[in-house]
Amino acid sequence: MKLLRIAVFYLLGVFAIICISVFPNFFAETGLSDPFGYFSDLGEFLLTFIQPESWIYETSMSKGEFSLIGTLWEPFVYSLEILFSALFIGFSLAFAFALAANFLPQKILQILKRGLDFLESIPDIVVAALVQMLMLYLLNTYGLEVFRVASYMENKAYALPILTLSILPMVSLFKILLLMIEDEFAKDYVLFLKSKGIRKIGVLFIHVLRNIMPTTFHHTKVIIWATLSSQFIIERIFNVHGISFFILESFTPMTIAAALIMMFTPFFLIFQLTDLWLEKSENYDLPNLSIRRSYNPKAIIENMWHSFRLVEWKQLNPWKPIAAVFRTLLDYVSNWKIAAGALFFLLLISTSLIYSVATDDHVDQARIVYEADGVTVKSTPPHPPPEPFLLGSDGQGFSMLDMLTIGAKYTLFFGLLIAFLRVITGLFGGVVFAFWFGTKRQKWIEKMADSIHFLPLSLVAYILLRPILTELQSGFAYSLTERIVLEIIILTILVVPLTSVLLGNEMKRVLSNEFIKSAQVLGGSRWHIFWHHVLPHISARTTILFGQQFIQVLIIFMHLGIFSLFFGGTDQTFGLVQDPPRSISYEWSGLIGSTTHALSSGNYWLIAWVLLGFMLSIFAMQFIIYGVKEVQQTKAGVIYNSRKLKRIKAPQKTTSDDTMDRQSFRFTGKSEAD
Repeated sequence: MKLLRIAVFYLLGVFAIICISVFPNFFAETGLSDPFGYFSDLGEFLLTFIQPESWIYETSMSKGEFSLIGTLWEPFVYSLEILFSALFIGFSLAFAFALAANFLPQKILQILKRGLDFLESIPDIVVAALVQMLMLYLLNTYGLEVFRVASYMENKAYALPILTLSILPMVSLFKILLLMIEDEFAKDYVLFLKSKGIRKIGVLFIHVLRNIMPTTFHHTKVIIWATLSSQFIIERIFNVHGISFFILESFTPMTIAAALIMMFTPFFLIFQLTDLWLEKSENYDLPNLSIRRSYNPKAIIENMWHSFRLVEWKQLNPWKPIAAVFRTLLDYVSNWKIAAGALFFLLLISTSLIYSVATDDHVDQARIVYEADGVTVKSTPPHPPPEPFLLGSDGQGFSMLDMLTIGAKYTLFFGLLIAFLRVITGLFGGVVFAFWFGTKRQKWIEKMADSIHFLPLSLVAYILLRPILTELQSGFAYSLTERIVLEIIILTILVVPLTSVLLGNEMKRVLSNEFIKSAQVLGGSRWHIFWHHVLPHISARTTILFGQQFIQVLIIFMHLGIFSLFFGGTDQTFGLVQDPPRSISYEWSGLIGSTTHALSSGNYWLIAWVLLGFMLSIFAMQFIIYGVKEVQQTKAGVIYNSRKLKRIKAPQKTTSDDTMDRQSFRFTGKSEAD
């Protein structure tokens, strides 16, 4: 029965991949003019897909027809060799470092954690660019070729792509293992084992490591998901002709479907079979908050409408939630990390808006720069900094500083907007998941949403957005407004199943508490329970999720920029002499498309400043996330206000009536009765 269930989930995953593979042709040929035409296209492709003789690899550059599986198999194996080697090296180093770190002094361990937070915030493109620049520097300066920088013809690059790709899973798993081992050592059974005289190394290897393995396995899904997207970019930067290269070269529904299924299958089988081996029953003691459990969609909608009508809208005070939000913001802004991160975004977006209004998005341009004599040529585009422009210019002589300033508002505002839409739609989905679906239905939804972890998110985004954002000789297929709206919708929907399940599980944990049963016994409706009990408990987790989604959106922007897919559309020129693709709005991903050229030519400023802008934005959001965690820990009593603690003087003689003030950890010398 369990194997049959795995087969059903696999078939559902394959069907979802087929649905994705049909979208590019639909957007390119029919699109918004006939939305229901997608289903006819899907039906036609399904009939073609089940016929093995139609599995043909085609490209626009070649009129020949080749075997689909025969063409894709070798690059697929090449990609898997790089991916599994990187995962093996990264995970092995993470375990070795995590075990060794537990024997370090506590001060050094805290510094190490801060360093891991910093490394985890560095985008994969920055890591790949720095590694490649280092190899080129050693080659050009000392003639030393440590690793092959890129694949060429039959000379495949292995070592450098593998080592670069292994950094992300190593850092992520290292950080997770440190936290889990630290939590495990705080449990009672560890104290008992130590009291029996068992040494720390024995407790770590025999007990702690065994207990954290199931949780570690589940964390690796998210790590592998991020690594798959990074491989999509690293293969591009190092000119690796893996499976993604052949997807982009052909870009037919058949090639897309076959390639994604080949990538999906091994990871699905590995994780599903391991889940089956590790499966343990999780019984949540949840109150029955639904009127009637039913798998009929009509009945579920009727129950939701009934709950909606029960809300006493006339008695709701619209200012009450606004005042509550305002008070919460004051609590958060008092934390300097949150204030610093929010101020960064406020200043950058405001400066960009003011500049655009004052100059009408003017960008300075300098074709040729002469010396003081007016005859000798000093530089031609791209001009290095600081003359004629502080941050240099691009290949056409446009000021990098002006373009970065103009594009800041588009990059950051739409990044924040997409992250907000992801969280708010996930919040609504989580309410439906936790309050209206039964346990069995929740398990099915969790398994189906879990399948998303086995497909590279950036590659799926590229597949869906390429026909929308690419300009043809006849022009764009959609208007600017349509392109922006469609990109926002697609980048939002891609993760809604995951955010819904994540927030739904957070709600389930809150619903398992005893005070929820008390509220239900006292007559509290589901709306009352959600608004007054569940939402306050998950607000901090929701804020953290918003920050994480914003960082993920920025990384997707960067990945799409490598492939010249810019937010709002890619402006291209056609003819014998073609200019590089440009972003219509100067948003930052449009400045990142020249990464490969910049690295090979040594014009570092073409990408250095925009990568710095992305990194600073990610660091600012990380500051906000850390600040939110600190505020919540302070409220829970996990940490305290160190400034108040410094004001404590030497301890005085106290009596049995002495009590301790909870906020300042200072003895008052009075009892509550006084």
